[in-house]
Order: sequence, then structure tokens, then C-alpha cells
Amino acid sequence: MKSLFIISTVLLLSFSSNAQHTIDKIVAQVGDNIILLSDIQGQKIQAIQAGVEVTQEMDCQILEELMFQKLLLNQAALDSIIISPQQVDAEMEQRIRVIEGQIGGRQKLEAFYGKTIGEIKREFRTVIEDQLLSQEMERTITADISVTPREVERFYKTIPFDSIPLISSQLSFQQIVHYPEIKPTDKQRAYDKLAKIRKGIVESGKNFSTQARLYSMDPGSAKDGGKIEATRGMMVPQFEAAAFSLDKNGISEIFETQYGYHIVKLLDRKGDDYTCQHVLIVAEFDPDAITTAALKMDSCYKQIKSGKITWEQGVQLFSNEESTKENNGTITNPITGDIMWSMEDLNQVDRQIYLLTNAMETNEVSEPTLYENQIDRKEGIRLVRLTKRTAPHRANLKDDYALIKRAAENDKKQDVIAKWTQSKIGNAYIRLDEEFISCKFVNNWVQL
Repeated sequence: MKSLFIISTVLLLSFSSNAQHTIDKIVAQVGDNIILLSDIQGQKIQAIQAGVEVTQEMDCQILEELMFQKLLLNQAALDSIIISPQQVDAEMEQRIRVIEGQIGGRQKLEAFYGKTIGEIKREFRTVIEDQLLSQEMERTITADISVTPREVERFYKTIPFDSIPLISSQLSFQQIVHYPEIKPTDKQRAYDKLAKIRKGIVESGKNFSTQARLYSMDPGSAKDGGKIEATRGMMVPQFEAAAFSLDKNGISEIFETQYGYHIVKLLDRKGDDYTCQHVLIVAEFDPDAITTAALKMDSCYKQIKSGKITWEQGVQLFSNEESTKENNGTITNPITGDIMWSMEDLNQVDRQIYLLTNAMETNEVSEPTLYENQIDRKEGIRLVRLTKRTAPHRANLKDDYALIKRAAENDKKQDVIAKWTQSKIGNAYIRLDEEFISCKFVNNWVQL
């Protein structure tokens, strides 16, 4: 069954208060799982705010999608599918952080709802767990689905010409990146800086929140005085070990994680939930190291341009970026998982590479430029090679095989899901409110 409306990962919490203004009632039941009228209204509001046109059939469409999700949930219980508490915690934290970014921080989020982050998490924990269970059940149903090249070709030929999508210009890239080495002296300098901060807090009575705002290099918490609310399993082991070893208002010794050096102050702990503050100091390379890296990459650039070494040799000799070095420097689009990039994706993920290559010819290599890896927050020097540029066109099997293959796989999955849905409806307890009996559903939910 094709999903018509999907509960937003960003706005999940935004409409919880709207349901309180609806005269609520149970409108459907699938197994032990009920659907409320407020569930439909919440989805409808999200659809409207996303720019979806409201129609008379929308309530029925939303209800059928919700019933499908409940059918998945019902089967997940029968098949004993389990989602770990750590998965729920990680998903919850990710959604909270996205919402915080949109609303302006954790404190504003708490003020908006009149609840602490811990209370918000407890209220929506079951909702998140149910969503993850439904998603896992759907993945289980379609896990073994694949398509052959013949099936891809057959699928493409069934698409009416006017429905074949227009593809904007697509590009693919390779890069050679060299990050300056973090030396023991750089790490010691970071440790000493944090030791001085800790001493000021512990011995001189300086305010922890103020020190975090002034010096912490964690952009997610520094502006909130280093405050973090978490549940066991959400943070890296060293961080949790420090937090759970403390008494209330205790301050940890300095400890190291893959992110840098930390100190933690425990504010509160209830079971596996805890609130703390922390200061992070990241070891940074000596300013001269970036100059050394630039000289090294300038040498790489000149050798490639003169033909002394190939691009592939340059990757092996000069790159120290693990994610691209073993693939000849090829950069994967994180949005699609493909090596091809649209202009829209470039502007969203790596606008600098678009500006670098906009006027380049295929296989041309850019001069060395300063590069900041947004994922790891690492600074280095890179060369970029434009390996392919397609002109705007209608999708075809030669240039867009990966895109068409994904569409063919999705089409096959939808067929499997539709057959699965119809087969399970007859074995599940399903009840519909009279108000929705007349809905024209895709599936025959009420067996007469």
C-alpha cells in the first residue's frame, strides 16, 4: 500500500496540543491498536501546512494510511519484532534536536510546551516506538525484494512518455582531501585549556553555565550553558560512564572521547534519565599545520596537472580522508546514496563544491582550497575533480539507470505490500466508526 501521509519526524511534537481542542473519539481499531479522530486531524493539519490541498477524501485517505500503520504494528507484535530502548532514545533525541534547531533551542522548546525535555520524551516515547516497529515490520516484508535489469527495462517501458520525469543537470565528483595532523602537543594544549576551566569552576567558584557558554566547543549545547538531557545509551560510553559515576552537582575529572576532552556536571538523575552540563574542548592543529597541508596539496595538484601522477595515484599518496580514499575519492550523495548530485542537493549539502565546479569541464581538477567537513567538523585542504555532468533531460536507462532501478524496486515493493495488506486484513480484528464506513478505501478493510 502506498503511503499517502507520513507522520512528520520534524513536526511530530508540534501538533500534540492541537488534539486537545478536538472532541475526540475512537474512529477505528486494528487489533489492539486504536485510531482517534484527533490523530486524523493532526495529520490533516500537517498536510495543510506542508502545502497539500485539502479535499473531501482526505480524511478517508489519512485514516486508511493510519490503519495500515496499525496493521503493521499488529503484525509486529505477532512476529515478536522488538525495538531496543536505545533505538527509541536515539530516534527521539534526533527528532528533538531537529525541532530545537527550528524553534530556537531547548529552552524555547520547553517554554513552548510548558514541559521539560524529559517530560516531552516520556509523553511521546510510545509514539516513537510504535513508529519504529511499523517501519521495521515494513522493512521485513520487503527485505528480499530486488529487480533484474530486464525488470528495470520492462518497468521503464510501462511509464507513459508524459510521466517520465524531467531530470535536471546531474553531476558527479571526486576529491582528494588532506587534513592537518593533530599532534600530541595539540592534544595537550586542549587538555591544559580544559584543566584551567575546570580549576576555575572547582577551586574559584566560577559558574559552570557561564564557562560552558564562553568556552565549550559543542555547538549543540554551549548556548544553553552546556545542558544536555539524555537517557542511558544515547551518549558515547565514556560520557555516560562519567555522568553515572557522579553524585548530584558533582563535577567529573577530564575524560576523552572521539570528539575531544570533556568535563561533566550532573544536575539530576532519575533511573536511566539524567540531566547534566558539559564543556567540550576539541584538540585543534597548530596554525602552521594548515600551511603545511596546503603546500602538500599544491604539490599534488601540480603533479596531476603535469601528468607526473594520475588522479588515482594522487588519492592514494595524498588523501587521508577515510570515507573517500578507498573509492578513488568519489563523493557519495548522502541524500540519495548515489554518486550523482542534483544542483538542489549540492546547495543543501556542499555549496562550496558547486561554486568550485560550476565553470569546470569534465575531468578538470580544481586548485587547492580550504575545506570544512560539516559532518566531522574537520578543516583541511582539498582538490575536486568534476567526473560527469549531464544536461537536463527526460530520464533514460543509459544516464539514469540507478534512479529508474530504485523506482522499479519501489513499485515492486508497493505490489508486495498491497498483497500483504489484503492477506492480513482478513485475519485481524478491524472496527470502523459509522462516520467512515462509506469511505472509498483502496483496501477492503471491512469484510462484509
